[in-house]
Parts: sequence; structure tokens; C-alpha cells
Amino acid sequence: MKILWINPVGTAAFDEYIGDILKEGSRSGTKVDVVSLAEDRPKHLESHSYEAMVVADIVNITYQNNKKYDAIVIGCYYDVGLREAREVSGKAIVTAPCQSSLVYASFLGNSFSVLVGRRKWISKMEENVIGYGYGRGLCSMRPLGLGVHDFQADRDKTQARLLDEGRKAVEEDGAEVLILGCTIEYGFHETMQDKIGVPVIDAVIAPFKLAELMAETAEKFGWYPSRKWGSEPPSQKEIDEWGLFKEKESTYNYLTD
Repeated sequence: MKILWINPVGTAAFDEYIGDILKEGSRSGTKVDVVSLAEDRPKHLESHSYEAMVVADIVNITYQNNKKYDAIVIGCYYDVGLREAREVSGKAIVTAPCQSSLVYASFLGNSFSVLVGRRKWISKMEENVIGYGYGRGLCSMRPLGLGVHDFQADRDKTQARLLDEGRKAVEEDGAEVLILGCTIEYGFHETMQDKIGVPVIDAVIAPFKLAELMAETAEKFGWYPSRKWGSEPPSQKEIDEWGLFKEKESTYNYLTD
């Protein structure tokens, strides 16, 4: 099984760390590659205008690689470009952190809270939770007052903030499960589980493990992505005639297993 993880930002700073997490958590026989975008792309996606700038990259990478990988993971909790990438993924499964985390949380408890970096993120993330059909179980989205590049810069500060807001989410908001609402909040879930006593869903592990499961079920039972009605892909004739998705893979930074 081959899985591609897309870090949809213009920096390779997180590629190696995330690659190590994926390899450590992967099944025997799973090969993992990581790709990030060119340096002229935003270094984080905290602004929705930045999101818009990278959707084309996500779609291009997915289209270029849909025959090379069994599954592709978009590594941003906004699930940026998820629907668009699924249109051109062929038989490859495409997952993303928010939807995947909600799937796991729904099996582990009746209610959940999401610990996000900044208050700005909440409106988009709430829209996704409701759109995926999990709004009824959402207790709260608690901001930590930290940006994407703050989480790993001072891990002690990040852990303290996560523990503080996590306890409040459980004791005050009624959450039975906690979700870390950013892929760069990696490396904290085990300590939080030990200290708070509820399941804590890591936003890197959840979409990756779901991608493994879905790729396995696709191979064994033929559960490949639907290509009917709303899931209909764009016309290959149009793609060829209009010269779409021609950007070369060398534009991106690949970290291969």
C-alpha cells in the first residue's frame, strides 16, 4: 500500500517530523511519502485567502499522483481542497484531518471539543463540522491563542495551553473526546490522555489511519470513490484539450520513504 501525505504549505519544515510519525504508526507494508509546496506558497493557511492560493496545488498533486498511490491525505485541519481533490483522485482514496477526526471521535464518545490555535479558525471549522453532519456532538471549539508556527516552537507553552483548555472543555463544556484542531499540534495527545483521562485525537494520525483502512477496504471489497452525480470527475477530454493539470511534479518538495 502506498500513501501520499500533502503538506499544503510553502515550507518543508514539517515534512520530516510528520513523515516520521506516519512511518511509526503505519502498518507493515505501507509506504509513506510526504510532499510540500514551493516556497512561493503561504507558509501557513490561517487566512482563507491563503487557502484559495493552494487549492490548485492540492488538485494538481492529486491528479498527477492518483495512479501512483492508494490513498492521499491533505494535511490541513481546514480540509482545504478536499472535495476538489476527490473529483480528480481516480481510484485513490482522499482523506483530511477534520472529517477523519470526527469519524474517530464519533466512535469514542457522545460529544467532543476541538482545541484550535486561534479564534479566527473557528468559523470555518464549525462550518465543516456541521457540514459533515457532526454538529450535534460539538461541545465547543476552544482557542489556544497560538498560531501554526507557535505549536512546536515552545512545546512546554503549547502543552500547558492544551492541558488547560482541554480540562475546561471536558469539565465545563461536557466533552467526552478532545480533538487537536491542527496537524502541527502533533506530539501531545498521549500526555493529554494520561493527564485528562479522555481520548485525544491527533490530527495527523486520524486521517492517515483512516486512509490506510479505506485503501484496504477499496482493494478487498471494491469500495472505491463514487464517480456518479456530485462525485462525477471533470471531463478528461476537456482536461486534455485545455491543457489542465500540467504543472510538473518537480515544482513540489517530495520526501520519499
